[in-house]
Amino acid sequence: MKSLIRVGIAGTGSCVPDRVMTNDDFARMVDTNDEWIIQRTGIKERRWVEDGQNCSDLATVAAQRALENAGMRAEDLDLIVVGTLTADYLMPSCAVLVQDRLGAKKAGAMDVAAACTGFLTALQVAESFVASGRAKRVLAIGAETLSRYLDKSDRTSVILFGDGAGAAIVTAYDECQQGEVLGNILGADGSGYNFIHIPTGGAKDPHDSPRYDEPNHYIRLKGREVYRFAVSTMSSLMNEITEGYDHDEIGLVIPHQVNMRIIESAMERVGWGREKCFLNIQRYGNTSAASIPIALDEAHRSGQLQKGKLVVMVAFGAGLTWGASLLRW
Repeated sequence: MKSLIRVGIAGTGSCVPDRVMTNDDFARMVDTNDEWIIQRTGIKERRWVEDGQNCSDLATVAAQRALENAGMRAEDLDLIVVGTLTADYLMPSCAVLVQDRLGAKKAGAMDVAAACTGFLTALQVAESFVASGRAKRVLAIGAETLSRYLDKSDRTSVILFGDGAGAAIVTAYDECQQGEVLGNILGADGSGYNFIHIPTGGAKDPHDSPRYDEPNHYIRLKGREVYRFAVSTMSSLMNEITEGYDHDEIGLVIPHQVNMRIIESAMERVGWGREKCFLNIQRYGNTSAASIPIALDEAHRSGQLQKGKLVVMVAFGAGLTWGASLLRW
């Protein structure tokens, strides 16, 4: 059997919209206030797209910045994988729009749908293609415009979500000499599909269904069930992905930026100090599949990814789905 190729991350990029939505903005929309939101979520502001700005726009800019960071051209790419729930169209994929705008003429393109686990799913697809020799350079993206799917009268969900995109260039480790992928985990439990879901608008209740115009084409979530699942899943993932490694080797934990209380509870459960955790939820809210790659890019560009140290990335999402990846930077 042919041995697998070692895989690394050659560059990162991210993009968020200019429009800032503060907690005070939501206090004018629903029965809430700044103190209530911060206490329960840790979010102070988030970014929303303007009219005419779409998921593929954010994804393309993040991809361009990742290519520049890696010192590569779009023509070098063999494959583009986008994790998203909010592609511009039901058909075609967001990835083909990005492929066209980048000018990545020899790249294949596809989307994966795993909600907030979307980027880690895209990253693991990319890693598999490079490790097997099927591709040399793969672009993995997580991108969302969840503000388009929020019920502006529902204070339990409208305050949580933001828009954005993040990207990573995946290549052979011998080529980039950084961000070596040491391990991956993916999992799912479809029995919890209705913990976080958009009830209508799919093929079950398409656009000509009498139920399509009801409020259920917005995100609906069961907060208590999600909280319990999230804390348990994130802490278990952190333990599992680092099994066999000395915890002193861990340089940074990059969790899905879902809720400050969930992240803190998971870190406490595994006994890791909060100082190891990269947090930007206070500025962006929950950007779903874009959450981890935006944080990874910010950590990379700010020098917080220490050479030789481990980077732990963990996420869970609707589905229910979950995933983790372990890097040695």
